[in-house]
Formats: sequence, C-alpha cells, structure tokens
Amino acid sequence: MRHNNWFNNRLGLVLLSLCFAVISEAKIVLPNLISDGMVLQRGTPVKIWGKADSGEKIQLTFLKKKYQAVADSLGNWQIALPALKPGGPFSMSINDITLQNILIGDVFLCSGQSNMELMVSRVMDKYADEVNQYENPSIRYLKVPYAYDFNTPLSDIKPMAWKPLTKDNVMGYSALCYFFAKLLYEKTGVPVGIVNSSWGGTPVEAWISEEGLKDYPIYLNQKSLYSSEELMNEIQRTGARHGRQWQAVLHASDKGLHDTTLWYDENLDDSAWDSVDMFSSQWGSNGWRPINGSHWFRQSVEVPASWEGKDAVLRLGCIVDADSVYVNGHFVGSVSYQYPPRIYKVPASVLKPGKNQITVRLISNGGYPHFVKEKPYKLVCGHEEVNLSTTWKHRVGTVMPSMPGGSVAFQNMPLGLYNGMIAPLLNYQFKGVVWYQGESNVGKWKEYSSLLVSLMNDWRSKFGNAQLPFYIIELASFMSPDNPGKFAWGKLQEQQADAVSKVSNATLIKNSDTGEWNDIHPLDKKTAAGRLVEAVLAQ
Repeated sequence: MRHNNWFNNRLGLVLLSLCFAVISEAKIVLPNLISDGMVLQRGTPVKIWGKADSGEKIQLTFLKKKYQAVADSLGNWQIALPALKPGGPFSMSINDITLQNILIGDVFLCSGQSNMELMVSRVMDKYADEVNQYENPSIRYLKVPYAYDFNTPLSDIKPMAWKPLTKDNVMGYSALCYFFAKLLYEKTGVPVGIVNSSWGGTPVEAWISEEGLKDYPIYLNQKSLYSSEELMNEIQRTGARHGRQWQAVLHASDKGLHDTTLWYDENLDDSAWDSVDMFSSQWGSNGWRPINGSHWFRQSVEVPASWEGKDAVLRLGCIVDADSVYVNGHFVGSVSYQYPPRIYKVPASVLKPGKNQITVRLISNGGYPHFVKEKPYKLVCGHEEVNLSTTWKHRVGTVMPSMPGGSVAFQNMPLGLYNGMIAPLLNYQFKGVVWYQGESNVGKWKEYSSLLVSLMNDWRSKFGNAQLPFYIIELASFMSPDNPGKFAWGKLQEQQADAVSKVSNATLIKNSDTGEWNDIHPLDKKTAAGRLVEAVLAQ
C-alpha cells in the first residue's frame, strides 16, 4: 500500500508538472521591441505580433478598442492597429500581458557604424551644459544589441529596454540620435522614438540581405565562408589564443614591468632616458618600420598648492594604440584601443603640491605608435589647468612583432548584421531611416554608390514600404590635406551623393563642412542633427 501511495503521489506530481508546462507554453511571447515604454509610429497602420501555441486565441486591447487574432500552425500571430494619433502614455493588454507607458509619435531607424553609435558620454567636452540640463520622457531610445548570423534572418533581438531621455540614461544615447530627437521634438511637440541598430567599424555590405547582395557574388561567397558555426568558433578561439599569447609575451619581456625599479615608480632615475618630442615621428620607428611593443614616457609637472586635497583630471588626448597611465606611481587608468579620448581621474590622495610624476606606458600592436596632435594634454582641477610639456623622457620597454591577425571580425562580413540586427525589426513601422556609415568602405570607394543604392532598395523591399524615406549623413571632413587618404575620403563623399541622386525619397544630409582633421569621431553631432530635422520636416 505504501508503494502504491508513493506511486500515486509521484504520478500526481508528474501530471501537475505537465499541467504547469502546458499552461506555461500556452502563454504568448512578445518580441523584445514590443515592450514597456515603446513608441508606435503615428499616422499609419502598425503591427503588433508575437508567438503562441498553434491555434491560441489572442485578444489585444488598446485605446478602448479590442482586436483579435489566432496563432497559425507555426505559432505566429499578428494584429494590425489602425492609424493612430500622437499622444500617450497609454497601456496595452495582450491576453494576460499588460504593457505600460506606450507613446505614439515618430519613430526612426538609425543605423551605420561608429559615428552613428558614438555615445553622448564621448561628446561631453562640447555639450556638457546642454546635456546636463535636459530631460524629456517623450523621447525614447532603444539600442539594438550586437548580433550577426550568416545563415538565417533572426526573428528577434536580444532583450533590451526602451529608455526615456533622463539624466540616468542619456550617456548611453547615441549623440547624433540624442540631438536629432531633441531638436525634432522641439519643432513638433510629438513623441520621438529612436531604434539605433549600428555597430562601429562595419562596412555597408554587412547590412544588406542575401537577396540584396545577389549582384555581388564575391560578398555572397565571402559570407559562405562562415556558414559553419563550428568553424567560426574555432577561428574565434584561435584568434583569442593568439591575442592572449601576444599580450603574455609583451608583459613578460617588458623591462619596465620587471626592472629593479619599476618604470612607473615615482622615484625612478630616468636621467639616462632619451628626451623626445611626443609628436615627433622618430621615436616610434627605426627609420623604416614602426617599433611595436611598449614605449614608456615620463615627465614631471608642477601642481599649485591650491590644488591640495582636490581631485583632478588628466587629459592625454588620443593615443595609438593603447595605454596605461600612472601618477606618482599610482595607476589612474587605461584604454585598450586608439579612438577614445584619454580622460583619467586623479584622486586628491595621489596628487600633491609641487612636483608630480606622470608616466605613460604606450602599447603599439601593429601600426605606427603616436600621440594625436591638437588634442588636450593637460592636468585640470576645477577651472585651473596645467599644460603638459611636449617633451618627455622616453624608453622602449620591449619590441614586438605585430599582433597576430588570426581572428576574424565577423561583424564586418557580408549579410551578417542584416540577419542579426535588421531582420528582427521588419514588422516595426518607421517614419524613416537615418544612415551614417561609409568610413569602413573608403578603401574601396568605387563600389560604394552601388552598394548604398542596393541597401536602400533592399530595406524598402523587406520593410514593405517602397517609399520609405532615407536620410544619408555625409561623412564629416577628416585627415590633413597632405594625407594620401584624403583623396579616397572625398571620393566616398561623392559616392554618397551619387547614391542619393539615384533613389527617390532619399536625402543627403550635408556634413562635410564639419569634422576634425585629427579625429574620425568628431564631437560636433549637433550640426548634422539639426540639418536632419530640417530634412525630415520638409518631407
């Protein structure tokens, strides 16, 4: 009898578990775009969609109206809402799910590479006062998480929330998107939604579908090289091992990290080191090739007595490639790649009145090591500054070959980003597409117009909107006039204009009169944003 009771209890638990499983499976699943805080496009029918068990009835309630659908044999369902007037916030119920804080307004898809992705935190030198004074709950921002796939268009993005424009969220906004949304709202008073699907360093061909690339067999063949997930994983593992081994050899052989007195030590005697101009080309090469590996730089600066007990900020412009920085023997920060500005906090406990020792360990992994000219190199405390000298003590810590290139930047391969970061958005309704990209295609500029036209036609076909507006942000000016790459940069700008001239309802947003010759990521994102607003309002 005890055995039977045990058996019956176990059977009951199994049946109960199955019951819960069935109930759980019966719940609808919404894509991550359809979530709290979303912005729906005004003035046109919009889709709400998701997954459920085959045959499941879906009831949606929004703005006091009810809509129904039934999941098909694959579990897919979709409901079309009629054209909506701007406003909100509203709530929406879908069976047992309630979505809150929904707005209706103008929604834009923003895509491209790093200048589209560049965050507000990177432009605070120029816009801190403006940014710090502004919040707007009627502006919402969603950054599509990184994803690529070379075989199948994905149906959903990874979880990511719509974020209102608050002081807590603004630093993660794209700077261009921030100014665009802010200025557009100021003109219209209508809620603005931004879906930013961008990835720094990526070429245009990565964002085009397989159908859109049909006239480019080289790119279709290139993506086919990575159709094997096993191969991709192997390449990633090998590349990672190469990188780790290079770093291990660098560390083990760097005399500055193993000498009797470490080279970042405040009291190191560097009198025998060479004195060099930081902007000279001589210290970074042996006359015919770059000196990769580690370079150490030291200089002392005089700090006013009035700074005692106060935190300071050390500005070291931009450095190619990577760096670790010490003040009075204390580590204050590092950056692992060339583009971000070096802005390091120096705690009051580290800084002292009088002489202070600054040490930079510069790592060059394959190119020409250098400090970028016409960037700020100074100590800052409140409204006071101490400029650093351009003359430093210099010594090579170790010489290395270029870092092995065994890895593959899969995000740069054709088709992958379309499948991973555009395909999941196709059911969403957008007022227009803002495209800021081209830097990674400068080296093969002759084909850019054709590729950009293909992208615009491809996306219009995939979104089911033959007149979907495109706004192409012209590349900002970059490089000195005597740089050999300046010619190709200008040709890419011409290609952007050519593409726009060949496609209806496409607008070129002038931007070549902005920029910084020494920074591929110029701070001025507001000028282009203002011109973009004018173009949108002119539609």
